[in-house]
Amino acid sequence: MNPTTAVDTTEVPQVEPADAARLVADGALLIDVRGPDEFAAGHAPGATNIPLDTLDPAALPRDRALVTTCRTGRRGAQAAARLQAAGFNVHNLAGGMTAWAAAGLPVVRDDGSPGTILTPTT
Repeated sequence: MNPTTAVDTTEVPQVEPADAARLVADGALLIDVRGPDEFAAGHAPGATNIPLDTLDPAALPRDRALVTTCRTGRRGAQAAARLQAAGFNVHNLAGGMTAWAAAGLPVVRDDGSPGTILTPTT
């Protein structure tokens, strides 16, 4: 999947952080489409890291809802649009991990220690 390919994200269902956390608690798979370094710095507990450019709908479960996320919501919306077009029940976390952290929800590293949301250094 080419992350630079234009994708219409206007029809992607958006969920606020608290609603995304409820969906995940109810069994939805949280897919973090950021790069491995971003994910390692901090992510939502239980999130699965599948970078946007490697996202393969054929490898994902069809028997549960999906929630996509990234840093600010743009890449997550692209992933959600592609998954929605493939027939998945998917929502994008509005505002991404930045909004998740701002809502006071946990951000952790793989070892369970507190994590951070990386910002671009350009």
